[in-house]
Amino acid sequence: MLRQMSGETLLMAQLLYGCGLRLMECLRLRVKDVDFEQQQIIVRDPKGMHDRTTMLPVTLELSLQAQLQATKHFHARDLVSGHGEVSLPFALAQK
Repeated sequence: MLRQMSGETLLMAQLLYGCGLRLMECLRLRVKDVDFEQQQIIVRDPKGMHDRTTMLPVTLELSLQAQLQATKHFHARDLVSGHGEVSLPFALAQK
């Protein structure tokens, strides 16, 4: 099934399978949750409400870094056009 996927969909499926993430955990990942040096991902507010750490497979590092660069480019473009808002968890939004 993975061979039939490409782009962001493939990366998400690889994160789900390779890191053991649930779909919403994958969708809520933030840049600060990925630690390339330690090869790990911090999953915040998971199903059990206790943050956990999971491994980041070496095979996904380049794809994930490329996705982060592309997202950074789109975010910068959105900021210039007056957009670029992002949803934040409740406690963070209050700060």
